[in-house]
Amino acid sequence: MNQTHSRLLGLCLSLAFPASGAFAGEAATRTAYPKAPRADQVDDYHGTRVADPFRPLENPDAPATRAWIDAENVLTRRFLDAIPERPSIAQRLTKLWNYERFTTPVREGGRLFYTRSDGLQNQAVLYVVDTDGSAPRVLLDPNTLSKDGTVALSGIAISRDGKTLAYGLASGGSDWQDWRVLDVATSKATGDVLKWIKFSTPAFAKDGSGFYYARYDAPASGRELDAVVKNQKIFFHRLGTRQASDALVHAPEDPSFLHQVRVSEDGRWLVLSISRGSSGKNRLWVKDLSREGAPFLKLFDDFTARWTWVDSDGTTAYLRTDRDAPRGRLVSVDLAARAPVLVDVIPQGDAVLQSVHAVGGRFVVVTMRDAAERVRIHGRDGKPGPEVALPALGTASGFSGRRADPDTYFSFASFTYPQTVYRLDLASAAATVFQKPRVDFDPAAFETKQVFVSSTDGTKVPMFLVAKKDARWDGTNPTLLTAYGGFNVPVLPSFSVKYLAFIERGGVLAQACLRGGSEYGEEWHKGGMLEKKQNVFDDFAAAARWLVENKVTSAKRLAIAGGSNGGLLVGAVLNQHPELFGAALPAVGVMDMLRFQKFTIGWAWTNEYGSAENAEQFKFIYAYSPLHNIRRGFAYPPVLVTTADHDDRVVPAHSFKYAAALQEAQGGEAPVLIRIETRAGHGAGKPVSKLIDEAADQLAFLAKTLGGPAR
Repeated sequence: MNQTHSRLLGLCLSLAFPASGAFAGEAATRTAYPKAPRADQVDDYHGTRVADPFRPLENPDAPATRAWIDAENVLTRRFLDAIPERPSIAQRLTKLWNYERFTTPVREGGRLFYTRSDGLQNQAVLYVVDTDGSAPRVLLDPNTLSKDGTVALSGIAISRDGKTLAYGLASGGSDWQDWRVLDVATSKATGDVLKWIKFSTPAFAKDGSGFYYARYDAPASGRELDAVVKNQKIFFHRLGTRQASDALVHAPEDPSFLHQVRVSEDGRWLVLSISRGSSGKNRLWVKDLSREGAPFLKLFDDFTARWTWVDSDGTTAYLRTDRDAPRGRLVSVDLAARAPVLVDVIPQGDAVLQSVHAVGGRFVVVTMRDAAERVRIHGRDGKPGPEVALPALGTASGFSGRRADPDTYFSFASFTYPQTVYRLDLASAAATVFQKPRVDFDPAAFETKQVFVSSTDGTKVPMFLVAKKDARWDGTNPTLLTAYGGFNVPVLPSFSVKYLAFIERGGVLAQACLRGGSEYGEEWHKGGMLEKKQNVFDDFAAAARWLVENKVTSAKRLAIAGGSNGGLLVGAVLNQHPELFGAALPAVGVMDMLRFQKFTIGWAWTNEYGSAENAEQFKFIYAYSPLHNIRRGFAYPPVLVTTADHDDRVVPAHSFKYAAALQEAQGGEAPVLIRIETRAGHGAGKPVSKLIDEAADQLAFLAKTLGGPAR
């Protein structure tokens, strides 16, 4: 379908539009949107009065909100189900998704643990291989825990002897997890149950008698999904006992501190990472478990750098840090010294030091250059050894193991390379395929290019382009531009069935690596946070202009998509440059920048965004907040907002209020729709059936609004 720009702007629908949709010239009528609950709410921010008329939508369970949700979903379903291409898109997505998938194996006590999906199972199944050469057996099948597939395995921890498994379960997409324990040999539950855990993975003691973990106090009844979560404490759970008797190990002096805990391989050191919000900069404390009653040694007790425990040898600890090294370095430090002295093991280089893994008496080092990863094996003295050959520009992950292991496992993926598991021989650096998926497409028919875009201030921003090899750059290709741009998170090549289906239909995927991420280290991150957040939006707009100027596409055929912080990105840039785009797909976005800190874990993001409660920070936040910069009466391009009623990370009120405000402000006839998933959250653990339905809706929306290939 190849619509002209004027017909795109004329796109409209009503509560009873015809089956094929209504465009200008097709007896179009302006959309009648559901009436959202309102209030005469006006807030004062440092002398600036800001209206918040859709404040009632912050209560997702209020009868008026539920009625609005139901009406919006009816409207959206009528539009999407009437798109002729949707059935074939859903059919193709189902076929593409139906491939065997594995996670990277973890070895403990001679056993291998990994998850496997047969393709269309809602949740992956946890398997164990008891001995080399034995057949894998099912250890835990989450698909048996709910009829709709919405109970997901959210994490695992394994004892050193491989005999005990702790596992987390999340229901309906919530960040809250219940942790339980299995006897691996019998696959039987031990009866241990731990609640009110999120953002934490347990760490077993070396003797397997129990584990350390972080938990919160129980929230007030009825406020589980939106109450602010603070005051995370560290406990030790002894197997076979009730959670109420768990021993308190550490309580923070500041309730806003977040904790991660691990135990060193030799079992001697309890390692506590303490962060303040989402900055990633952390304190690092260690406790000598070989000494009864030993206090924590406050090794690094400020929040000026990132510290990651890699390994230890006696009192020598190996740490990855960005202290005096914005691209990262590996250092050693003597834990017995009066004051820590950092000694370079792997100095900072030109590439970003992504991760370091101590396994097999070596260091496996993952670096990132221009948003693609490389892997090299180093000696314990830090000297570089052989590089691991990877099949393409892509992403490598895994590399777990112990000091005596001769090998390790890792996964590799790229845009047209499905996640494949490799066994890595540490002596030779030879990687051999352990588990390879078979997906119903020909990767040779596609190609990936990397270009560098000049942003507003001249900064070079990398961007990947993925398309069919026979694509012609004549300005007619439907194109989807995605990005994230925040929280020190790099956007790396990865495999996506949804994007592959879009490219197969003649589309181009453009993935931009904006400031705010970590593609070039901490300076790149700082260049897109707090008062410099506008740089992220400028980078994104520059990427869009490059695609048009270089005849990859045209504005009417260019869509933008992003989730979470990426949803904020889409909302902000759509307000600033609506003329650049033919459609937008903001997903689970942070849209109300004045109130995000008032819900669940939102307060932790003030390190990245700032807070409207600070007079100076309010100025730059208010200037780009998606909810507060919608242009009333402007003809926006088609927009499909997606969120979920159980999202307790970015609460759905963000998307609810944004959609209601954009619908009210829309001055053109293009649809502004919101798709509200039920029994789902921010994205993690979403059943495959829901993933396919959502992807089919989004791609059908793009087929309708952007049109198909011109050829």
